[in-house]
Amino acid sequence: MNVHVDVEPESVDRPRFGFTDAELAAHPTVFRDDLLLGKTIVISGGGTGMGKAMAFLASRLGANVVMCARTVEKLTATQDAIERLVGRRPMAVPMSIRDPDQVEMMLDSVLAEYGQIDTLINNAGGQFPQNAIDFSRKGWLAVMDLNLNGTWWMMQETAKRWVAAGAAGNIVNIVATVERGMPQSAHCCAARSGVIYLSKTLSTEWAPHNIRVNCVAPGIVETEGFAVYPDEALTRFHLANPMQKRGDAWDVAEAVIYLAAPSGKFITGEVVTVDGGQNQWGVNWPAGIPDYFNIGGAA
Repeated sequence: MNVHVDVEPESVDRPRFGFTDAELAAHPTVFRDDLLLGKTIVISGGGTGMGKAMAFLASRLGANVVMCARTVEKLTATQDAIERLVGRRPMAVPMSIRDPDQVEMMLDSVLAEYGQIDTLINNAGGQFPQNAIDFSRKGWLAVMDLNLNGTWWMMQETAKRWVAAGAAGNIVNIVATVERGMPQSAHCCAARSGVIYLSKTLSTEWAPHNIRVNCVAPGIVETEGFAVYPDEALTRFHLANPMQKRGDAWDVAEAVIYLAAPSGKFITGEVVTVDGGQNQWGVNWPAGIPDYFNIGGAA
């Protein structure tokens, strides 16, 4: 499952998860330094986790990076870190993708600043581990509104601007591995499945406008979002894929850049899965494996 969750920093009695800013600035990449020079890339949820790794990588490759998220402090911290360590200062826009009016204002401010948007990366999202029978109505609606509706507002409003300008466009949606279901994350599974098939539909409908739409589906990818999961789940996460290890935010960032760069020019309507083979083998239990399924060391 995708563990991109908006959380506070982990407590002192939990290990550090994910990369430091210095590691993101220096981590080796397969891409050349000027690959995205002159391109404008909008990343929702860009202040933390996988979105932060994407912002660092795109900035290192020369892009004009725009990050949007709800929390000003996290955006500013990432903005300052990229400027200090990479030498380029991303644009940061505090806003909520759940509000279509805020989405419109954000996109218009980006166009006013840079004159174009080349790639939209819908990375913002979140969920909480819980058995489906215990979901509150508020909890269900919050996850659906953020992961599905928010992604839709971003896609539609950006596409409107591309079509009006006669400009090509590229959308990459961060989703999850949903083909075998997501026990204890049914709300996320429902929303992300919606995004996947919305993306496949729009990749056809918007092809005449030269707009590509793809998804990237992370599996067990370690970020600071791990801090919300119980220790029992953390000790078993790596057993949910045949490689028996966790991925990292860089794995996802490079997959996204592959689709955003000219390397992805003939790819649309697809889901690039970055999960160590979890789709083929293994089940993840983010709230802890129930006794019923805990048979012979099953993951």
